[in-house]
Amino acid sequence: MKPLDPRLLRYARAARAYLAVSVLLGTVTALLILAQAWLLARLVDGAFLGGQGLADLRGPLLALGAVVVVRALVVWASELAAHRSSALVKSQLRSGLLERAVGQGPGWLRGQRTGDLATLATRGIDALDGYFSRYLPQLVLSVIVPVTVLFVVLGQDWLSALIIALTLPLIPIFMILIGLQTRRHTSRQFRTLQLLAGFFLDVVAGLPTLKVFGRAKAQASTLREVTDTYRRATMGTLRIAFLSSLVLEMIATISVALVAVSVGLRLVSGGLDLRTALFVLVLAPEAYLPLRQVGANFHASAEGLTAAEQVFEVLDQPLPARGTRTDVPDPATTALEVRDLVVRYPDRDGPVVDGLSFTLEPGEVLAVVGASGSGKTTLLQVLLGFVTRDGGRVALGGVDLADLDPDAWRSRIAWVPQRPHLFATTLDANIRLGRPDATHADVARAVADAGLADMVAALPRGLQTVVGERGAGLSAGERQRVALARAFLRDAPLLLLDEPTSNLDGATEAVVLAAVQRLARGRTVLLTAHRPALMALADRVLRLDADVVAVEALP
Repeated sequence: MKPLDPRLLRYARAARAYLAVSVLLGTVTALLILAQAWLLARLVDGAFLGGQGLADLRGPLLALGAVVVVRALVVWASELAAHRSSALVKSQLRSGLLERAVGQGPGWLRGQRTGDLATLATRGIDALDGYFSRYLPQLVLSVIVPVTVLFVVLGQDWLSALIIALTLPLIPIFMILIGLQTRRHTSRQFRTLQLLAGFFLDVVAGLPTLKVFGRAKAQASTLREVTDTYRRATMGTLRIAFLSSLVLEMIATISVALVAVSVGLRLVSGGLDLRTALFVLVLAPEAYLPLRQVGANFHASAEGLTAAEQVFEVLDQPLPARGTRTDVPDPATTALEVRDLVVRYPDRDGPVVDGLSFTLEPGEVLAVVGASGSGKTTLLQVLLGFVTRDGGRVALGGVDLADLDPDAWRSRIAWVPQRPHLFATTLDANIRLGRPDATHADVARAVADAGLADMVAALPRGLQTVVGERGAGLSAGERQRVALARAFLRDAPLLLLDEPTSNLDGATEAVVLAAVQRLARGRTVLLTAHRPALMALADRVLRLDADVVAVEALP
């Protein structure tokens, strides 16, 4: 865990400007500390030894008041800059994290825990507030102020400067030792939080199923155990934070006491004048204060730095290669050729797809059938560009799909997954994902073609009805028809369907089949199927078995 990770400056441009502002304000603070110490020494010396009255000391008093006011303004400006920069940095890191996650594609996301990413993008990045508002300003001051004070004291009293120079390194040494322990506890705390968030998210997502099987209450005890583990980890981290603050305070206090004893003895013996002694005594605590504060505030930023390291791990991962060609051949008039396709997954011993070859002719409906795990969905993922193939060639009109710009290629595709995702927004917004700029008439036509018109008419607010996340409030058949409505609205020449009638009853299946038949008319279609009724819509069937891959025509 680095005090200032250079990747933060690379991935968050706002951090660079804030660091420059912190250095400037830190320098001003150091100069104000020197001025304040000198003015205090001047006032005390003039009042007690110089015999000066209030009128004689009016100038230094006004100057001291001005220094105090300016120092308060500098602190206010520092906190203002810290909070604004923190908001900008967090926004930039979140945007970078989301862009990189989307750029990696569904294949990468499939290997991640949703709860971990959600916690990282929310609570984890939010924890950087402590880093910017408390830790980083003190880190800058801990470099500027002690060095400045040390050189000024050296010009006034070399022995006090020597004591300060010998005792100052003790604080960073103990900070490092304590920091190593803190890092371990903070990492464990954040991992426990991610586990708790992921578990809670999984429980909430599966609550309907758990409720049906009477297992909802059984999860409460497990959730309680995970929460208690997180509580113990948090308390352990806080314990270290409080104890480390005590240790750093003791070291600083003893160091200042050594300077005070040395100054006091020489002041009594006449080896040091009062003004110099007061100046050194006032400055000595200021040399240790930034280091004490940076050690104490390190714990406030430890969780944010731990989360930032995980964010940087994601941002440092290279993006998969993207094609650049935008002149995509038309799937309505060009054949799609798959030759010797090979796809492997890291968690499986053998290839999921091994040596698959076929040709999808323009305007043809090809059904892909086979047992679960035979690679049907993987084939669709390859065509969508969500999964990178390990061998073979997939080409449209002689142009390899790897050479095409993914966005340009996907603009020619309408995709209906087996479990379509609906967002917590209106039906209209969910359908418009197929084509955001569609008119109301286009949406109404797509709703009618998908067989959703009766359901929409029965809703109090029609298409403006808000559905829950993942389509909560809609049946499986209704969610499938919303996905079909998206495909109708998209009106793409190539249609990919992933078992659109799975998990549907007979009556709903008939409605969805009729919609699929209307949708397939005049388009090139590749669909995966288990049920005979869906296979009947195909011109040919591609069978994927363990040992044999065959394409057969249907009568």
